[in-house]
Amino acid sequence: MKAYDRLHSGEIYDPMDNEIFEEQLRYLELLYDYNQTRPSELDRRACLLREMLAEVGENCYIEPPFHANWGGHHVHLGKQVYANFGLTCVDDTHIYVGDYTLFGPNVVLAAANHPFLPELRNKGYQYNLPVSIGKGCWLGAGVVVVPGVTIGDYAVIGAGSVVTRDIPPGVLAAGVPCRALRELDERDRIYYHRGRKIDWEALQEL
Repeated sequence: MKAYDRLHSGEIYDPMDNEIFEEQLRYLELLYDYNQTRPSELDRRACLLREMLAEVGENCYIEPPFHANWGGHHVHLGKQVYANFGLTCVDDTHIYVGDYTLFGPNVVLAAANHPFLPELRNKGYQYNLPVSIGKGCWLGAGVVVVPGVTIGDYAVIGAGSVVTRDIPPGVLAAGVPCRALRELDERDRIYYHRGRKIDWEALQEL
């Protein structure tokens, strides 16, 4: 099996293989262009995202700077995904993000990993496991998601969490390592923050 064929197989491979590096470089050039755009160049940013990423739904936006090993080439976004400044996608294999998901500043989605054995790491070897984020999720500032993790629909991940295992849908989860604290329930329809009530009538006027 060629090194390139191992990218999405979960098998150990050499990421500096010439065939891999040449294609990777093309997308990194596009990523460089994206990060050099001016704030007023929204249409250009949208065009570059469509060219860079594997899939982009309608009304997606990533605040520069955006960092990605493959320039986002293996990143799949649903519709209306928003990422604040400093999103890092270690996208050596596929990263899936569902509709309406939000990322706070400096979130890391890492799909690449290295073997524990020093002899293999000394050769620069790695392996990749896909990351999947469901629809309607919110990952707070500084969240790190490690390779192979799935986060269920509508989950909220607290700022600074390190997600090392799958998170079920519809929960508030936080910590290092991250774990579910409670299910999202009826009180979340009443309060949006520490006793602050949601004014549904006022929201209808927005």
